[in-house]
This record gives sequence, C-alpha cells and structure tokens, in this order.
Amino acid sequence: MRLSWNEVRLRAAAFAAKWADASYEKGETQPFYEEFFRIFGVERRSVARYEEQVRRLDRGSGARRGYMDLFWPGVLLVEQKSAGRSLEAAAEQADAYFDALPERDRPRYRLLSDFRTFDLYDRDERERVSFPLADLPARIERFGFILGVERRTFRDQDPVNIEAAELMGRLHDRLRDTGYTGESLEHYLVRLLFCLFADDTGVFEPRDLLLDLLESRTREDGSDLGNWLSLLFQVLDTPPEDRYTTLDEDLARFPYINGDLFRGTLPIPSFDSTMRGALLDACRFDWSQISPAIFGALFQSVMDPVERREQGAHYTTERNILKVIEPLFLDDLRAEFGRIAARRDRGRRAALLAFRKRLGEMQFLDPACGCGNFLIIAYRELRALEIEVLRAVRGEEGREGQALDVAALSLVEVDQFHGIELGEFPARIAAAALWMMDHIMNNRLSLEFGQAFARIPLRKSPRILCADALETDWAEVLEPRRCSFVFGNPPFHGAKHQSPKQRAQVRRIANLGGSGGTLDYVAAWFLRAGEYLAESAARIGFVATNSITQGEQAAQLWPLLFERHGLVISFAHRTFAWGSDARGKAHVHVVILGLTRKEAAPAKRRLFTYEHGGEEAMEVAEPAISPYLFGAGGLADPHVVVREANRPINGMPRVIIGSKPIDGGHYIFTAEERERFLAAEPLAAPFFRPYPGGREFIRGVERWILVLHGIEPPLLRRLPRVRERVEAVRAFRLKSRSPQTRALAETPTLFHVNVLPEAPFLALPKTSSERREYAPFGWLEPPVVPSDAILLLPNAALWHFALLNSTMHMAWLRSMGGRLKSDFRYSIGLVYNTFPLPRTPGQGGAADYTELETPAQAILDARSRHPGASLADLYDPDTMPPDLKKAHLRLDRAVDRLYRRAPFHSERERVEHLLERYARLSAPLTTPKKKRRRR
Repeated sequence: MRLSWNEVRLRAAAFAAKWADASYEKGETQPFYEEFFRIFGVERRSVARYEEQVRRLDRGSGARRGYMDLFWPGVLLVEQKSAGRSLEAAAEQADAYFDALPERDRPRYRLLSDFRTFDLYDRDERERVSFPLADLPARIERFGFILGVERRTFRDQDPVNIEAAELMGRLHDRLRDTGYTGESLEHYLVRLLFCLFADDTGVFEPRDLLLDLLESRTREDGSDLGNWLSLLFQVLDTPPEDRYTTLDEDLARFPYINGDLFRGTLPIPSFDSTMRGALLDACRFDWSQISPAIFGALFQSVMDPVERREQGAHYTTERNILKVIEPLFLDDLRAEFGRIAARRDRGRRAALLAFRKRLGEMQFLDPACGCGNFLIIAYRELRALEIEVLRAVRGEEGREGQALDVAALSLVEVDQFHGIELGEFPARIAAAALWMMDHIMNNRLSLEFGQAFARIPLRKSPRILCADALETDWAEVLEPRRCSFVFGNPPFHGAKHQSPKQRAQVRRIANLGGSGGTLDYVAAWFLRAGEYLAESAARIGFVATNSITQGEQAAQLWPLLFERHGLVISFAHRTFAWGSDARGKAHVHVVILGLTRKEAAPAKRRLFTYEHGGEEAMEVAEPAISPYLFGAGGLADPHVVVREANRPINGMPRVIIGSKPIDGGHYIFTAEERERFLAAEPLAAPFFRPYPGGREFIRGVERWILVLHGIEPPLLRRLPRVRERVEAVRAFRLKSRSPQTRALAETPTLFHVNVLPEAPFLALPKTSSERREYAPFGWLEPPVVPSDAILLLPNAALWHFALLNSTMHMAWLRSMGGRLKSDFRYSIGLVYNTFPLPRTPGQGGAADYTELETPAQAILDARSRHPGASLADLYDPDTMPPDLKKAHLRLDRAVDRLYRRAPFHSERERVEHLLERYARLSAPLTTPKKKRRRR
C-alpha cells in the first residue's frame, strides 16, 4: 500500500530527530539508509544495494575500482560522507561512478549527504536542491520517486511568439477596417506571414530582402504597396525559367516557393501610410526565433470572439502539446534511441539507420487540427530526434570509413502529417506552418553537419483536408493500417451548448438509443477514433473536457470505448487548467487521455496528477487506469463505471431538490431590496422567507423570496406591489418557449418546484470549491426555503450527517460527481444514490450507526464555537480552525473503521474500496433477469 504524504512527513520528522547527531560515514551509513527508505514504506534491500563495485574511468583513477555507497540501478546513486566533509568532492566521485556505469543502469537521481545535509540532483530536469536534515519533512516530496511518483515539467511557449501574433493581429484589424474581409483577407495574411518568416530564416536570401523591397520601392503613403505585394506573390508562384525576361531585378531575386501557397490571385488591398507602417514594423520584427506554432495564435488573435466560442477553439501552448505527444510516442522513441545509442557492438550503425528509417515511416493524423499546432510540434520533435540519430551515425564514420550524406539520410518529411479541419483559413495556416517548421529544421540540420540542406522549392506537402471530421471518412485522409498515431485537441461543447447539427452528430456516432445521452461534443472524436482504428495498432492521444471522466458521461462513453472498440487507457493527465497564448485567451479545465487497443496496452500505465491546478505534474505508474482517472490496479474490474440511479441503492432515505420558482427573478430579493420593498409595503412582511442557494448557505449571505402559496385573494388585493410581482411572473412565464413553463403562468403564485420545509433538514449544496477538503453540509430549519441549488435530506439523523461529511464520501464525490469548471458538482443520482455504505441501514437495527453520533456532534459543536465564521471561512483550507479539523479527523477514523479494520492511506485506496462495494451493491440491478419457463 502506498503511504499518504501526511504519513511520510510524520515518519520523516521522526527520522530527522533520531539521526540529528549522526556523523560517521563507515559505521552509520547503512543503518541510516535502512531507516531512510522505511520513511516511504520501502525496504531498502528490495530496490538498492550497498557498496556496489564499479570501475572508475575518471582521470587519475587509473581505471581502479570504486564502491558506490548505495546504488539503485536506473534510479538513485548515493555518495555518503562523514559530517563536515566536502560534498563537492562527493559529487565528483559520484559523477565518475555514473560515467562508468552502462547506459541502462545510469540513475536519474544523485544524492549526496554528510548526515547533516541532503543534496539531491535530478539529471532529467537538471535541477539540484540542497537542504539540512531538519528540513527533510518539508522537502520529502523531492524523494517521491522512491514511491514511484516522479516530477515532470513541460516546456512552455516563448513570449516572443505571442508578440509576433499581436503584430499580425493589428495588421489584420487595419486591413479589415478598410473593407478587405472574408477569405481574401485570410489568404492574404497567410501569404504575408510566410513572407515575413522567410525574410528572416534564409528562405529569402539575403536576409531582409522583403524589408528592403518594401522600404525602398514603395511610397511612404502606401498607395502602391498593394500592387507590389501582388507582383511579389506572383513571382513566388513562378519557376525562374517561366518568369518574364523584363521582370524587375528586385523581384527577380526572390525564389520560387511552390506548395500551392501563392497559387491564384487575390484582390489587391488599398494601403495607407499607417498600414504601411504596421507592415514595416512586422518586417523589422525578428522572426528567426519564433515557432511556427504562433500561426495558431495568429488565427485566434484575428478571429471574432463570438466565432471563437462557437467553434470551441482553444489555441494550445507548446507546454500542453508536449503533455500529449511525449507520453503518446516521444518518450518511447527517445528511450529506444537511448538504448541503441548505448550499444557498443558492430550492429550499432545498422540499428541506428533502421530506427531512423522507422521515424520516416510513421504517419500522424490530427482529425481536428485547427492551425496544425499538434502536427507542427510533433514534426519538430521528430526531426530533432532524427538529428540526434544522425549525430550518432556520424560517430560511426571514423570506425567504418563511410561518409554521411545528410540529404540522403534525412527521411522525416511533412507528408507524414495529416489533418482534418473544418475551416479553410486554419487549414491553410496548418500547411504553411508545417513548411516553415520544415525549413527551420533543415537549417538546424545544416548547422549541425556543415552541409547546406533545404527543401525549397517545396516538393512535398502535408495532407490537410478541409472538411467536417465527423462527416468524413478518415480513411480517405490516411489509411488506418498506415496510421501510427491519432492525436489533437478536438472542439469542446457541452451537451447543452451544442447546435442541433452537433447534437445529432454525437447521438448518431454514440448510438446509445433512448434519449441519445448527454455526451460532450469531444466524445464523438474518441468514438470515431476507436472506429477508425478497429484493425490498427495505432495509439490515440486527445485533449478533452474533464466532464467525460465524471458523472453520467463517464457511464455513457467509457463502456463504448472499452467494450465496443476494445480500447484501454494507456496514459492520462488528470484535471488541470488549459492555458492559451492567444488574445482573449480561453481558460478551461481539461484532461488528456491516451488510448490503445487492449492487446497492445503497456504493462504500466502513466498517470499525471496536478495539485490544486498547478503547472507541475506528478507522474505515477499504475497497472490500470480507471475511466475516473485514478489507478485501478486493485479493482477486479478496472473499467467499472457508476451509473445514475433514480433511487438510493444503499438504503439511505431519498434526497430532494429545493424550490425552483421560474419567476424571472421577480420573487427573489437581496436583504437591501427586501428592506426597500417592505418600507413601501409593510403588510408583505409575513410572506418573505429566507431563500439561500448554495452560495448563500456557504457564505452566510442573506437572500429572500416571496412565498405566496395559499394567499387569500382579498389579502393579495390589498398588496399592490406584491400583485405587480405576480403579474410580472405571469408575463415572464407566458413569453417562454417551453410549453410547461407557459402552463405555469396559470398559477403564478406557485413555484415550478414547491418545497417548503416544515421541519429541520440537512442541506447539501450542489456546488462546492475543489479547494475544500470537506463539502460544507449542515442543518437548516423553517422558515428557510432552500433554492434548487441546495439538495435537502428531510428528517436527517446525526449518522446521515456523519457519513456525508466523511472523507470516504468526499472521495466518492470527487471521483463520481460532475464538475462546474473545477468545482465539485453534487448529484443525487450519481453521488448520493450510489454511495456504498459500510452496511445497509437497518440490517442490525437502529443502532447500526450510533457510534458515529458522538463524532458528528463534535463537528457541530466545533462549528458553534466560531459564531462569526461562515461555512466558507470554516472550510477554507487556509482558515479552517484546528478544533474543527480535529473533529473531522476523529469522525473519519470512526467511519473508516466501519468499512475495514486496516486504515486507508490514500484517496485511491478509498475509491477502489468503494468501487468494489458498488460493483457488488449494483450487481442485482444490472444482472439480466432470467425468463421463467412456461409449463
């Protein structure tokens, strides 16, 4: 069982106290590390060895043998010194051992210590930290690799790329303001962007050829700039042998580009001096260091904000693209290359060339490619890896006397990359950006090997089909048997925000029958990918809204992927904030999911977790990953899903929703609005009742509602202002498109859902911040009228309160409930009705849960000792009072003991245990009934 971090920290504190006076290397090193590993619940002898012998190769050692103080192959090398000895000398010694080790055994981490100080170096991240023994409890997560938890960081977009996109965005705005709009403007910008890039990266030679032309040959008022650019575009589309002999010399210096980018004529825009200045500013910008991925930022920069929302477009930063493509294929390829490069036999060169050949045969498909960011970055990384391979091949030259022809050996090409995109403009950007990245990588290759290497004029093109991916046969773009990887960032639309066409597409593809389901738009791409790869070993890596791994959608989608299409989750990133590098940038909460066919699944699945929405991921290897994105190796069926239940299957009493007036806000008042209303109509006071929603209940904010149920007509006639409100509600309901709402206009003094409690009840807010360790549930009583943002459990007992306030229930809520952005969304059918209890209430009589009443009351008592604090104050992790925290921990221990004797060390353990109980609890509900025989 993996220990919780709290337990690890407690053990680390005890360890630091015990060993505070240790100082002698020879006599205390081994017992020191025996106990150090036990901090993590790991026995040292199961992973690491003492005094491992190695032949040192550092200068002056005479190739003599040395002994590593502690060695964990591939993971950790420890060099221990007595107190006061130099750790820098220890570092040199450890590095000499590292260099002498075979490649497969070289550890990622190096630890130096003199008992009083820890000095840890991560070779992958090139990060070194040093701290005293006393600080070990606070720094213990640095040693997460001992638990199998590794820290991963991802590179992010260079800010200069965003600046370049803004330059083009301003140029777009000025052209648009003159009336130059539509597809012509889009195509014009793509051509300009290519030229700006080419002017700084060696496509146009010499550098600044375009800038010189525009500065020296166009008028300052910009009146002839459009004509000059039109001529330039024609020249770039014309081979030298087909150009006029009388062509202007300055234009004749430009190369032939090909690739369809400049094919066809465009309307000539009318420039002025300001627009000419904007273009010259863009020309003077240094485009040589930018990534072609900014073309996507450009696209989002110039899109209309409404159009951006309608298309569900979210430009992707390089950091986030790498979160997809590294675990999907790059990490495996790099590891394979590392193994080949470490060989020292005669077959090394042949193996390197075979690996390089395989890189040139891989085929990639992004079926929602947008501006091609995923294709661009994947191409860049594949070319970079190919350069490393060629560098290793070059190292064989001296041994075998063979010259390295880079032009012949560079096999990775843009035509290995395929996409489908609905819009023509982004499709053109994707193709142009891939050509730009090709040129960048050709330049890098030329610098690396000292050989000029270029692919201008363009001879090969990526296949970017302008079409609706959900209405297109993907095999027309790339045959499934040739496909290696399907990846990307499909559009996001919740079920309630889809157009009728989109909703019809999702329901047709999912084919769930009945009501058709409530799947997000992105789910259709997962299902199409599963269908596309039915006979292929290709892998899938998609970004998705986190809602498809929560609530009712998980139960609808994942059985289709697991059972209909035979897929399993090979890697996943749990929920994190998805950033954007574009103007008006979009922030959504997403997951990343890697899928592969069951028969090709890796033995260890990779799960990345982000604490509190941070940028840094913690990676854990799991034998299986649940559709709820936690390790599920302990489950009999790791693919079990929780289905919505219309009644409690656990024996608990029913929960109901609060009042829903559908009144257009005419019956609802803030405290100030109520005071003003009563000042004008004091006789209305008896009809006002507190009306908290979830926010008001948690934050202690006053809100009121007019309750006119059963009001006598004579009294209502004496309340003209109240009567105005009634008429306003009637008019609001009559304007509705819903027949049910219009019918409510006949009884305007009643609500749509009428819940007027007559006794105290347990209130469960539907939404709660993800930061809270416990959802703030509590009692309310008449005359309070809860809104429909509160669920209520009438006549609740203390043991109900205890179970629902426990960490066990919170683990179930976090895994099974939906989310509103990243906040918890409590659901009756998916969370409350399905929550597996330790035993069914009533099995042993009313005393089943009496042992929970005392710790439950302790929580209520602790709350009452802070009368000025709202539930938001009490349950904020930064301000939660110690006595309340202590009371909750006491309750958790009592509830945990009801589930099992052994303590739970992590949320993963809790959810696994609950899912196993759920599977048994729900089996009678899901097992088909046998037909009775006829006699």
